[in-house]
Amino acid sequence: MPVTKTITVKGMTCGHCESAVRSEIADVDGVTSVDVDLPSGAVTITSDHELDEAAVRAAVDEAGYTVA
Repeated sequence: MPVTKTITVKGMTCGHCESAVRSEIADVDGVTSVDVDLPSGAVTITSDHELDEAAVRAAVDEAGYTVA
């Protein structure tokens, strides 16, 4: 059963930011889709099992941003 989680990422200001965050989170084990709402910073992640929150935070950090 798919699991959906929404986080808020601080610091994204443009399409490049959005793309970087989407790309890094998509590489986290189990992630099947990533939807980014740039104006609000909301990132909705769908995965095929419960997400490793530390891995998601590390992916956002790797992209150069922080989870609120």
